[in-house]
Amino acid sequence: MKKSLLIVFLVLLIDQILKVWVKTHMYLGEEFSVLGNWFIIHFTENPGMAFGMEFGGGYGKLFLSVFRIFAVLGIAWYLHKLIKEKAPNLVIVSLSLILAGAIGNIIDSVFYGVLFSDSLNQLASFMPQEGGYTSLLHGRVVDMLYFPLIEGHFPSWSPIWANEQFMFFRPVFNIADTAISFGVGILLVFQRSFFSNEKELSDENSQTLKE
Repeated sequence: MKKSLLIVFLVLLIDQILKVWVKTHMYLGEEFSVLGNWFIIHFTENPGMAFGMEFGGGYGKLFLSVFRIFAVLGIAWYLHKLIKEKAPNLVIVSLSLILAGAIGNIIDSVFYGVLFSDSLNQLASFMPQEGGYTSLLHGRVVDMLYFPLIEGHFPSWSPIWANEQFMFFRPVFNIADTAISFGVGILLVFQRSFFSNEKELSDENSQTLKE
């Protein structure tokens, strides 16, 4: 349990410190280079899902925020269950990363709209006297990590997207998104051993109940 709580705490701490710094020190759309043209801090906000994807409309945003809260509760319950059943460490680590990332983006969605002023053409302020830029549960998620590693054009002979520009990696994301991606990646790579261990635990519990 302590390891899981430490992972969640560290991810949330780094995620929120970076988001608050960007929100209060950069204008929306502003950017600066960290590593040439390969790693850029680019301040953007999205009202929807991870990596800049959107789930449109006010009601869509509300639904997404509420769904995230219930999803976090479900993940937390399942993680606690696995810890009690002494699941493999990698499973605990992966779910802890996913939980931390989900909570990190929930904080933006639920609270940032009432805690900060708008960032458009100005530096946002914390707890402005005139109130935040929107209502509770309608905040926008702060993104800033941008890695345009490869840029070019599709060849003219390509049957689709001929001569069109492409870029890898185009989405702008944050630490919370990164934690979720790593957590899901670990589960995908080690899913076979995870599910086999889970089956063994289930069989052992069933046998114990029979005895």
